[in-house]
Amino acid sequence: MEAQIVKKIIQGRITLTSKGDGFVKIDEKNIDKSHDLDLDESVFIDHEHLNCAFHGDTVEIEILGKKKNEKTGIDNFYGIVLKIIERSKVYHAGKLEEENGIFFLIPDDKKTYIDFLIKKEDSLEAENGDKVICEINNWTQHKKSPFAKVIKILGKPGENEAEVLAYALERGFNDKHDSDVQTAAEQIQKEGIKPEDKLINENGIDGRRDFRQILTFTIDPGDAKDFDDALSFKKINNEGDVEIGIHIADVTHFIKPDDVIDKDAIYRQTSVYLVDRCVAMLPEVLSNDLCSLMEGQDRLVMSAVFILDKNANVKSEWYGRAIINSKKRFTYEEAQESILGKSEIFKAELQELNTLAKILTARKFTNGALLIETDEVKFKLDEKGVPVDVYVKERFDAHKLIEEFMVLANSRVCKFITQEQEKNNLQPICVYRIHDKPEAEKMHALNLFINSLGEKVKFINGNIASSELNKLLEKLKKENREAEKDLLSMHISRSMQKAIYSTKNVGHYGLALEYYSHFTSPIRRYPDDLTHRLLMRVLKKDWPQENERRYFEQMCAYGSKREKEAADAERGSIKYKQVEYMSYRVGQTFEGIVSGVSQWGIYVEEKKSRSEGMIRLRDLGDDFYCYNEAQSKIFGENSGEEWRIGDKVKIKVKSVDLEFRQIDYQLVK
Repeated sequence: MEAQIVKKIIQGRITLTSKGDGFVKIDEKNIDKSHDLDLDESVFIDHEHLNCAFHGDTVEIEILGKKKNEKTGIDNFYGIVLKIIERSKVYHAGKLEEENGIFFLIPDDKKTYIDFLIKKEDSLEAENGDKVICEINNWTQHKKSPFAKVIKILGKPGENEAEVLAYALERGFNDKHDSDVQTAAEQIQKEGIKPEDKLINENGIDGRRDFRQILTFTIDPGDAKDFDDALSFKKINNEGDVEIGIHIADVTHFIKPDDVIDKDAIYRQTSVYLVDRCVAMLPEVLSNDLCSLMEGQDRLVMSAVFILDKNANVKSEWYGRAIINSKKRFTYEEAQESILGKSEIFKAELQELNTLAKILTARKFTNGALLIETDEVKFKLDEKGVPVDVYVKERFDAHKLIEEFMVLANSRVCKFITQEQEKNNLQPICVYRIHDKPEAEKMHALNLFINSLGEKVKFINGNIASSELNKLLEKLKKENREAEKDLLSMHISRSMQKAIYSTKNVGHYGLALEYYSHFTSPIRRYPDDLTHRLLMRVLKKDWPQENERRYFEQMCAYGSKREKEAADAERGSIKYKQVEYMSYRVGQTFEGIVSGVSQWGIYVEEKKSRSEGMIRLRDLGDDFYCYNEAQSKIFGENSGEEWRIGDKVKIKVKSVDLEFRQIDYQLVK
């Protein structure tokens, strides 16, 4: 009898190269154990067998076998795409071109390897040269261009409104709310806070605990319009005990499950913070008004209240609904002035909060949390959106103070929701924010980078210990090697697993916490609203049922997906402004640091704007330059000159390609 051939079929996310070929990584989550495949390898899909797959799509593929890679000499799996399971993008941004009465869309994403055909009746009367957002109608024949329809005209390429907004729209984040959503939100805002909403009941379940006479304030950026968290402070005794309230906008009081606003928020999942605007999850009449914890206004909140001793130990905790009235809207700069004693506004209270926050921070790192602080680049734009200056957002103790108390609330709320269910012999249902341990392969790559900086770290059980990384970051800081420290922080972040939402709790590796959820930003993150609803159900002993677990699993997966799409849009808009910024500075000289090396040349990050570009090998000079992958360096065979990651260099902007988002630098010797 003839042996049955078992097809090796797996699912995964496809990554496309600049040449239009694809790779699908094999991991234990997407293979049948009978396949006997090597984990952490990739399956190569040549362009001819993509079967209409685009970069980032989730696909089903068949592995056909192994063959030798002509460049590396290594045997690789190869296969074909059988079908598209989920598109990474529904919408595509690009430039419309007309030829012989036929419209073509030239996609902005250069990994979208084919142009789209657009019929006249599907063009929304867009004109030749317009930048548009379009949606594919149908596409089943890989070798033929798909037909698409224009759903929004953005403007002309190069215009700020067209370029920046495209990053959000392309990923399905509309800058306008549908009329039924807007109307419903305006009605809620018009009704406002009703007398029955202010019913006082200190248990915070049947009514609200009243904090209006207790000192409460917000601390946010100067340009913030929505305030979804506030702190209250009250001394308890002369022994150093204080009551700290973390008060969060009670969005779920106004937005009910399955109403039109809730459904829209579920689809969006998050606000998107582009370089020049916020594409909000909720309509502004809620996010910037009724739900926002504005100074001098009674506001409804969900609260986590702790009695802390002078060593920041939690002596007691309380959770429930409350009502507050913020006494002060601090900017971070204003709060910092009080912390430093340069302002008298709530000086003593902020200084005591800061002392407690520093104790919490120190304890966090003692427990194994990672000390990663990445710089945030901000642009100053003129009235047309042109970047005229750039700066790195400064972090104060005031920032860290808020972060520590938000982390405290997130972790303790999560622990409470979980353990209350466990006490009642239930398998807990919670929306966890998890951060799994790093993979050994990425730790090895991180170690190679650290070695390229001339440093060494110890491995423990296949991982570089957090304490080792923290010590190295501190060492670089003390030695004034700030640029290398920033690069190391970036590489540490890239080597980590991505934090995601899940109903399965594996803890938060980066924060060294066993329990962690998102609770503190319900105006801009939908998972926080789910946590609010779960908390109230637990307080009422209305336990989540096992048949609901699948719903929460789906919401966690979708929330993680939308979060990534929002982050991609945000990074894309920043990258565009960095390239645009440099496009006005061709021929100018800057300080930079080598951020990477490859067989093509040296990647350099400009010091002020963090704009990364390349110095190509051919532009290095009259020598034969070689790439040494093992030592992460480029060197000249005759001159002996070499460049490694972390080296400081002087660069000149040679050329800029806004269409391809590329910057070419020249070395200034």
